[in-house]
Amino acid sequence: MIKTISIAQFKTDSGVSCDTIDLHYQHFGQDYNDAPVVLINHSLTGDANVAGPLGWWNEIVGPNLTIDTNQFAIIAFNIPGNGIKGSVLENHLDFHTGDIAEIFYSGLKKIGITHLFALLGGSIGGGIAWEMSARYPELTDNLIPVASDWKASDWIIANTFLQKRLLENSKDPVQDARIHAMLTYRTPASFSERFNRTKNTEKNLYNVESWLVHHGEKLFNRFPLEAYKAMNHLLSSVDISRNGKDPKEIIKKIKADIHLIAIDSDVFFTPDEDQKTFELVKENKENIFYHEIKSIHGHDAFLIENEIVSKILSKVFKPKLKP
Repeated sequence: MIKTISIAQFKTDSGVSCDTIDLHYQHFGQDYNDAPVVLINHSLTGDANVAGPLGWWNEIVGPNLTIDTNQFAIIAFNIPGNGIKGSVLENHLDFHTGDIAEIFYSGLKKIGITHLFALLGGSIGGGIAWEMSARYPELTDNLIPVASDWKASDWIIANTFLQKRLLENSKDPVQDARIHAMLTYRTPASFSERFNRTKNTEKNLYNVESWLVHHGEKLFNRFPLEAYKAMNHLLSSVDISRNGKDPKEIIKKIKADIHLIAIDSDVFFTPDEDQKTFELVKENKENIFYHEIKSIHGHDAFLIENEIVSKILSKVFKPKLKP
């Protein structure tokens, strides 16, 4: 069930004031007043529905699963402007992911949560997790960014720039932007394994073409254009080092155990960026760890390779399980 918190008198880093921001969220599992709390941040076109029959991580979050709803209280916020319950960010260019981190932190305080057992997220959700930990270094015991980074790399900025042009100039903006995005979320090997140059004779299309069209239409039917523009802008804005701050010093100050989870075939948030982060701070921060998902499926592997992801996450969550 979607619940709503109203954040009053919010001011962005750029100085823009908002009378009210409605923050929609979902709560799974235990009472967050009595159990360790896990905050899970969704990806670009995702939402807070992380568990249950239609949950995007329902093979990982649930009863007796790796993130066990019998043991943990799970909170998931919708990124403001992602279209859920008509959510729109007016003047989304005035916001960056640091502002979203502040909104999420305000939401936690509003419902009475002052500390987290784990803070994790995939893709842009992991970027927001980084931003929250950078601003509040004692917020969580475990920081787990998955297929993400503390910054938007030049490659991410380039791709979001093309996405922006598609969203502004295409005749079918959501569909075309989604088709392009799918090429960065998967890999050539993933496509070859799935389609092997087969054709849909009825549509006179290669099956890979038919699949891409399907994904474009599917997103168009559920995701507003303005939401896509806002999320794409936010993705390009991830940066804990904005305003000239030293990322090494910021990361060193984060008290949490940091578990970097990369994907060896990810051509969007490439694994070498996580490896650079690990090398940057490992001598000064003993509790940072690098994990890698082995998969041919690229960026989307964190949504596909549930068994591998569960095995990695169990290093963090198993100690909390009852015998």
